[in-house]
Amino acid sequence: MSNYTIAVSWSGKDALSDSDTAKIISGDDFNTEFTTVQTAVNSKADLNGSATESFSATTANSGTNTTQVATTAFVNGALEKVYPVGAIFTTVTAYANSAAVVAAIGGTTWVAFAAGKMLIGVDSSDTDFDTAEETGGAKTHTLTESELPAHSHNYAMGEYSGSYDYGVNLSANNLGDTTDGRAKFGNTETVGGGSAHNNMPPYIAVYMWKRTA
Repeated sequence: MSNYTIAVSWSGKDALSDSDTAKIISGDDFNTEFTTVQTAVNSKADLNGSATESFSATTANSGTNTTQVATTAFVNGALEKVYPVGAIFTTVTAYANSAAVVAAIGGTTWVAFAAGKMLIGVDSSDTDFDTAEETGGAKTHTLTESELPAHSHNYAMGEYSGSYDYGVNLSANNLGDTTDGRAKFGNTETVGGGSAHNNMPPYIAVYMWKRTA
């Protein structure tokens, strides 16, 4: 885009003497001047703009907060402030791939991130969380015996009056009282199914993308 600059020296013609033939204004002079005006005007964008028009402007310094025109360079610089390489972008829009994310918010390359996982802050004092992108945890978990809380069970008793070698069978079968030669059997009630329990806190699912370039 160019600015209009006077092509014919009109004031120079005025300074000439009336007898000087160069003082005469010709059609060529007007043609030269109007052609210069036309070229400058045609290079300007319309005020309402269009998809095919472009213009240049001085890029403002990062962080400028005025009504100055924001150039593409300024906007891209702002993206670097909001989503630098390594940043995580969360959304409920199902972008098809990295190119779709780039078209939506900029950058060069994005990768889908943390599928099926929740985010947690790095904690340098906890070895489970002391490294960025460290993973762990489980959606469900089956308790081991040592993880069960201390508890007790009801004790069902039965009697048996047969012949036993009490020195062996009473101990081997966890027998109870043997009053009057009668053995009282003891069994706890069976409870629980051994299934894994749900470890999930309340959650809401979103798409996450990590900027890599």
